[in-house]
Amino acid sequence: MQRILIIEDDPDIRMMLKKMLEREKYEVAISSNGVEGLKIYNEASFDLVITDLVMPEKEGIETIAELKKINATVKIIAISGGGYGGLENYLQMAKAFGAHYAIAKPFEMSTLLAAVRDLFQQK
Repeated sequence: MQRILIIEDDPDIRMMLKKMLEREKYEVAISSNGVEGLKIYNEASFDLVITDLVMPEKEGIETIAELKKINATVKIIAISGGGYGGLENYLQMAKAFGAHYAIAKPFEMSTLLAAVRDLFQQK
């Protein structure tokens, strides 16, 4: 079973993503911030990380950079509703740091699922 780690500070979005991905038969772990997410990632093996970009304690860009240091081949989807530098800047920065997809909130669940499926089909 493919394993996904969700790092998202908004509890409603976090649980919605978890339930949606579990319905698709993925094993899902959740975290509310980058510090906790990195700890969970280091304790278990995950095939994909979905991370918010604007979070307390450790922002998503920094989290992505640290994930890539731990495992250069980790698959990452960044999600964001914006930030200090504007939404597009955050999403472009996430891709520059190694996210495979950068998706603006709010998004259609089908868009996120298509990105997840695409990444799992890639070797």
